[in-house]
Amino acid sequence: MIDTKPTPGEVASETSNPVIPASVSPTPTPRWHQRINGTDGLRLLRVAVLLGLAGVVVVPIVATIVMGSRADFAVLLTDPAVYDATRNSLVSSAVSALAATALGVGFAVVFERFRFSGQNLLRWFLLIPFLIPPFIGAMSWMALLGVNGPANQLLSQLGIDHTFSIFGGTGVIFLLTIHSYPIAYLVISAAIRQVPGNLEEAARMSGASNWTVLRTVTLPLIRPGMTAAFMLTFVSSLSDFGIPALIGLPERYTTLTTLVYRQLSSPSSSNPLPEVSAISMVLMAVALVALLAQRGRAQSTQIIASASTRHYQTGVLGFVAMVLTWLWVIVVSILPLLALASQALLPAPGVPLTLENITLDNIITAVTSPTAVTGIQNSVMLAAGAAVITAILGLGVALLLARSNHPVNPSIDVVANLPQALPGLVIAVGWLLVAPALGIFNTPVVILVAYVMAFLALVVQQLRGPLASVSATLEEAATISGASRLRAIIGVTGRIVAPVVVTGAVMVFLTAVRELTISILLVAPGSQTLGVAIFNLQQAGNYNAASALALIVAIVGIAGLSITAAVTSKRQGK
Repeated sequence: MIDTKPTPGEVASETSNPVIPASVSPTPTPRWHQRINGTDGLRLLRVAVLLGLAGVVVVPIVATIVMGSRADFAVLLTDPAVYDATRNSLVSSAVSALAATALGVGFAVVFERFRFSGQNLLRWFLLIPFLIPPFIGAMSWMALLGVNGPANQLLSQLGIDHTFSIFGGTGVIFLLTIHSYPIAYLVISAAIRQVPGNLEEAARMSGASNWTVLRTVTLPLIRPGMTAAFMLTFVSSLSDFGIPALIGLPERYTTLTTLVYRQLSSPSSSNPLPEVSAISMVLMAVALVALLAQRGRAQSTQIIASASTRHYQTGVLGFVAMVLTWLWVIVVSILPLLALASQALLPAPGVPLTLENITLDNIITAVTSPTAVTGIQNSVMLAAGAAVITAILGLGVALLLARSNHPVNPSIDVVANLPQALPGLVIAVGWLLVAPALGIFNTPVVILVAYVMAFLALVVQQLRGPLASVSATLEEAATISGASRLRAIIGVTGRIVAPVVVTGAVMVFLTAVRELTISILLVAPGSQTLGVAIFNLQQAGNYNAASALALIVAIVGIAGLSITAAVTSKRQGK
């Protein structure tokens, strides 16, 4: 028998050899470290995103449902005030959504099927109602059609015995339509650009007129886009607070959002939270049904890839469309803002607009007043904080959805995008319920987290397209070089899409700094925002100061969002 025991020299030689024998395993990674980081390093990011979404989105929604289930639904459903508010909300939202969708179809056809000079400028004017907050738009129309406004003064000078009034249910529906049709136009124009040009061309070669092609080919193919536009504008109108509050309440036209505001702000209500939460549950259910219907319709539709779309000839019809569209934007987009500017530059309502009467005192006073200064400071800080947090959390969500295939991804997608479909009132009520337990009630922090919940989807949706277009080759090269999967994704892909993250954060900032619905329900002493300051000035009858602040917000918002949209379009074009 041969003795295989090594000699002392052999032992020394093996000890000095740096190569580890195959039979010897390296030091194992601790089990807790493997559980947290996972084999690809993504588990830590996934845990952090899930915890963030649970705290920011899930907890307020669950709190609303739990509190709402305690309400006496029998009493609530038989309450005449609730019945009237529900009926007004559904009617105004449905009618305005139908009107906005019809306008969106018309304008989409004009801009996607005709070519004429000044088209880009005209499109920008068309989208102005989308670039300003609805409550500021309502103030603009109040300045235009007020008792002492330019429209009624012109009628008086012409000897016409008639007075325009923007207040009441009709005014609410009209203004909801005005501020909803740009959304419908954007959705439908995107759908109409996907219509295969060869189908329309084949119909024309068969002898069909442009109108026949539009009616029998184009409109049936963009029907899913029309449905999506209706759903989006319906939910947007259902959740709006500023227009019903400023236009409806003076004529006792109450919607669900203004009813909740009155109950929460009424000193006679001892414990309105169960009833308010129940109303929020109704709004939440309607929004979810609309969202599911929209997604189901979109998933059931197959987009056919084809050649580029053929545009109609301009001709006389194109000239008429251009003239009518210019008349529309002059009346709807330009005149109200001019009326708001005139009210901001005049010393008092009803004073004639002359060079001698124009003054900057209202703007100076409004900007330097303690109320405005506090509102501006709070809005800027809260909007900036929300922009930073949503950028970080949104990037984490988007990276997980784009670069991992995990069973929990669909849930992350739904939770991150769900708040965008929820009315701001629902978000505010949810944080009203959660804030006392967290010790942030009556502090600016509760407004900050509500902003994060409301605007997170803006960043996530901004990142979807760019992340889908970034190849994973660079990440694979980084992992081959020794980097973990998480480090490769953040260090490579994260840096590539960093400009898009910044753009999304800017959009969140510009949206949050002008927000009203969430702020007015969560406002506390010392945490008044700019939107709340303008609203309170308007309600107090200080129309000139309110108009001055509103004008500044409108100009900054239009300029900021226009620049952001231009940068985004240029980047996508590249």
